[in-house]
Amino acid sequence: MGIRSNLDSNFDYEIVDEFYDHYSMMVESMEVMILDLAKPTKYVRSVEELFRVFHNIKSASGYLKIAPMAKLSTFVEDALEELRSTEKLYSDDIITWLLEVSDMYAQWQEDLKLDGELSHIKYSLLKTPELGK
Repeated sequence: MGIRSNLDSNFDYEIVDEFYDHYSMMVESMEVMILDLAKPTKYVRSVEELFRVFHNIKSASGYLKIAPMAKLSTFVEDALEELRSTEKLYSDDIITWLLEVSDMYAQWQEDLKLDGELSHIKYSLLKTPELGK
């Protein structure tokens, strides 16, 4: 049984379908927001939007008991919270890391679509680049 079948058997179909639709929209918008971090005029808005996206994914995946997704979302949300409170704008390392995170969420989107097993979190994503002030 794949991830989508498992969700459908444990939760109302409409809830799962709504999650998938919203998740797909958020995943598709991540890359643009991440790349906008390099633009000083869009930095604050992009950090705020990314924080909101990962917070929403964390909440929804927690509700649906998709543990790896909830855990990575919490980890990324914490890193974005630190970025929200720092004077440092961005670095190429931060953008590269977030793009790799985005790729993981895109892979999970594909896993859901194909009703496969949820791919394992790449270890490299669990080490954030320097985020300090």
